[in-house]
Amino acid sequence: MATTATAPVYTPVESYVGESGLWSWLTTVDHKRIGTLYLFTSLFFFIVGGLEAGLIRWQLAGPNKHVLSAEAYNQMFTMHGTTMIFLAIMPLSAAFFNYLIPLQIGARDVAFPRLNAFSYWVYLFGAIFMNASWFVGAAPNGGWFGYAPLTTMQFSPGLNIDFWVLGLQILGISSLAAAFNFITTIVNMRAPGMNLMRMPMFTWNAFVVQFLLILAFPVITIALVFLQFDRFFGTQFYEIAAGADPLLWQHLFWVFGHPEVYILILPAFGLTSEIIPAFSRKPIFGYPVMVYATMLIAFLGFGVWAHHMFAVGMGAIGDTVFGVTTLLIAIPTGVKIFNWIFTMWGGSIQFSTAMKFAIGLVGLFTIGGISGVMHASPPADLQQTDTYFIVAHFHYVLFGGSMMGIFGGLYFYYPKITGRLLSEKLGSWHFWLTFIGMNLTFFPMHYSGLLGMPRRIYTYEAGQGWETFNLISSIGTAILMVGTLIFLINFWRSFRTGAVAGNNPWGAGTLEWSIPSPPPEYNFARIPRVTSRYPMWDMRSHEHAELSHAQAEESGAHIEVATGRSARDLGIPMPNQTIKPLICAGAMVIMFSGLLFIHENNMPLALSVILGGALLMTLSLYAWVLTPLEDAH
Repeated sequence: MATTATAPVYTPVESYVGESGLWSWLTTVDHKRIGTLYLFTSLFFFIVGGLEAGLIRWQLAGPNKHVLSAEAYNQMFTMHGTTMIFLAIMPLSAAFFNYLIPLQIGARDVAFPRLNAFSYWVYLFGAIFMNASWFVGAAPNGGWFGYAPLTTMQFSPGLNIDFWVLGLQILGISSLAAAFNFITTIVNMRAPGMNLMRMPMFTWNAFVVQFLLILAFPVITIALVFLQFDRFFGTQFYEIAAGADPLLWQHLFWVFGHPEVYILILPAFGLTSEIIPAFSRKPIFGYPVMVYATMLIAFLGFGVWAHHMFAVGMGAIGDTVFGVTTLLIAIPTGVKIFNWIFTMWGGSIQFSTAMKFAIGLVGLFTIGGISGVMHASPPADLQQTDTYFIVAHFHYVLFGGSMMGIFGGLYFYYPKITGRLLSEKLGSWHFWLTFIGMNLTFFPMHYSGLLGMPRRIYTYEAGQGWETFNLISSIGTAILMVGTLIFLINFWRSFRTGAVAGNNPWGAGTLEWSIPSPPPEYNFARIPRVTSRYPMWDMRSHEHAELSHAQAEESGAHIEVATGRSARDLGIPMPNQTIKPLICAGAMVIMFSGLLFIHENNMPLALSVILGGALLMTLSLYAWVLTPLEDAH
């Protein structure tokens, strides 16, 4: 693999990496450390979700298998979907948001560092809360979509759905806190000259995703609050016998659920839009059109939700409207696909592991998109809905799209995060096993679905034509698991013994590659002045000359890095570390947990836990507000 190192104006010998020890991680408000915490936590839950998928495929590898009971299977596929969406892919994206956004826009931190820490701890405690359900034999069992009225007390009387309802509300608070923080950061903290149309494509995609979060999550919150009140307090929002609309939950859920697809995929699109130009040695083709296409995807994403509901009998007008909007949203998505291809066209392409994953996203997401367009036709969708054809479609979108892009981003940005390179040899093994395993797992599901295999069945009789396709899918899952194991070995070994990366091992053009790897706590010793979309490539144009500091600033390149010195040494004000966001997040989860005791008919204990958690949360918030953000210098 060829790499190109650009010559920085100042080459630091070492960078200040901050304090070490457990307490420093528990109290950190540094966006880079929080991004690292998100990364390791979400990778752990990605493994958990993968193991759940492995058990599902083991159960379905042949007819009449008894690896899992019907109830255990319901719990397994519910937690697999919930884990992968809310505990793995979304926080993996958040890891990149946290680490990269301030670096790409030339900021020293996010706008609200303590709120950023709070968001992570809420996510962690919410994930622990939801998975604690396994240890009390009450894991969620109603599907990741939680259709009411099947999830009301009448049909789901145990604690299973309670863990799911409360867990998702906790995780929603984390997502909303982060979204407000990143929007404020991007709007207010860009470096001089970093106007909106000079922002890197990843930051643009992240920016749009935050608006999707703010607009979509309140809708699912309303749906969950209705369900929570029905379950805990006897209201009748979803009680059909009391006159409730049986489609109310579906409308509320999918008004959130379809924008959620773009919440999951747009960060991967952003990473791909950084990788392909870097390894094609060309600026992204049609940058303004890519920006507008991202915004149009987000806008149209709120107008297609009912294509998930073609089978419920909305009528010809409703089916037609949502069929047309579903066709329309393929246009800006197709624009991105062609722009990535045109970026590679005529470029000096280097097939690094990151580039392979980016190209893999382009191909696999296109397959998922084509099968998605098929579902814009209500008659076709009516035949395919609730079959394994749909399972194939959304896994090509979410694994072939989101995870391929995220894996590419990990290989691309691992040197910036750790200062070391991942092994390209192991990376190639990881890519090809993932690519082959993914297609073996999910492509046969198109055929088993067209042959009538329904979703959410835990066993099936022989002789229906599904056996071969299910066996191939299960073999593919085993290959995927081997590929992921190789990635984990690569990740861990390279963390300690990988080749030292330097500032910019890929010769990329954006601002984050101008500072040491890993970056110092303050990111930039001096806030840079930006004059183009690719300031590092501006500097490359001068690489044969001995640049002066003034020339470097004039070219828009970055600029000045102090070596081995802390922010305090340099007189740079940085936010204080604090444990209060962690305490506040933990207290909030304790408060939510108290509701579980209502179903145990233990009101005194429920009130004690709820009031105790609320009191602790209030006190920690009060202390948080009264604590100065920075020391006075």
